[in-house]
Amino acid sequence: MKMKKILMRIGIALLSLVLILTIAFVVMFRNELRTLNSITVTDNVVQMTYFGDYGFDDFMLVGAESDNDILEFVLNRLLRGLPINLDIDITGGGCTVFVARNSDGDVIFGRNFDFPTNSPPMLLHTQPDNGFASISTANLLFSGFSDDHLPSGLNFASVPALVAPYIPFDGVNEHGVAIALLAVPEAEPAFYEDRIMINALIAIRLVLDRAASVDEAVHLLRQYNIYFSHDIYCQFLIADSTGRSVIVNYFDGDLKITETNENFQIATNFIPYNGLNIGEGFCEFERYDRVRYVLETNNGVLTELQAVELLAEVGVINDEGGNGLRWSVVYNLTTLEGVIFANRDADNLVRFRMGR
Repeated sequence: MKMKKILMRIGIALLSLVLILTIAFVVMFRNELRTLNSITVTDNVVQMTYFGDYGFDDFMLVGAESDNDILEFVLNRLLRGLPINLDIDITGGGCTVFVARNSDGDVIFGRNFDFPTNSPPMLLHTQPDNGFASISTANLLFSGFSDDHLPSGLNFASVPALVAPYIPFDGVNEHGVAIALLAVPEAEPAFYEDRIMINALIAIRLVLDRAASVDEAVHLLRQYNIYFSHDIYCQFLIADSTGRSVIVNYFDGDLKITETNENFQIATNFIPYNGLNIGEGFCEFERYDRVRYVLETNNGVLTELQAVELLAEVGVINDEGGNGLRWSVVYNLTTLEGVIFANRDADNLVRFRMGR
């Protein structure tokens, strides 16, 4: 009888310890658990809402000299040191972006992300305490996912998706500021000893979290040094809800902008600054000409369906004759809504809005 009481007490003590540890785990990781639990998947498009602080203010105090610095930060800050294999390199592809208006007069921002390998998109909803709410599209390839292996909710396999705030490729914030990156053949940014270094993906997060207009976005980018992962150079198309837009290039040791006096602007994979039109030989001029023809024909005004069809049409075909278009998204910078579709599947549009 005495032994039975001892065993019972030991059992109760162990159960109490497990309960305490479970409560401590839930309290410590409550935001991460809420974030993973928010994951939904529709037609190969993942959506997730990030709850809590992803540490961007702290990150921007020191920046990153290399991708390894970014990896170290996100592993320690977002994944709490969990042994996860990540690769957040930027690699090449062909992209098309345009700014126009729809039939209601709203400013729309259409974007194709063309990529040589399977790259599922995640629509990430964020609302940092010290920044603007935004919706961005992250490339989940960089956190180890594929179309056959997507994050699926509250489980350990989905944990790498928590790095999504640091791998945006395009997006729009609550002020209607949109930004997307595109690969270009060359770049020559300036370097200042007293400025913090960031890469192109961090530049997108910076603009989304802190810029309320195109001019503010350009001003912010001028405050930082930038490096390009694995020498895959990039330019940005940035627009806002007023219809103002610029293409940002890092060229000739400076940040250069290209504006337009037309009611639309287009960017593909060539450097337009000062009429240089330096391309990379990846059908960038053909895609540009086709988009320009459609926009001119329609006086810079496209319905949502026309924008979707245009993006699907100009998506890159890979060397084997197959689809190279990984995702297409249309952001409405006026209403803060939009549509996205994966893998050229324009028959299955996923709709979204700021705040879900």
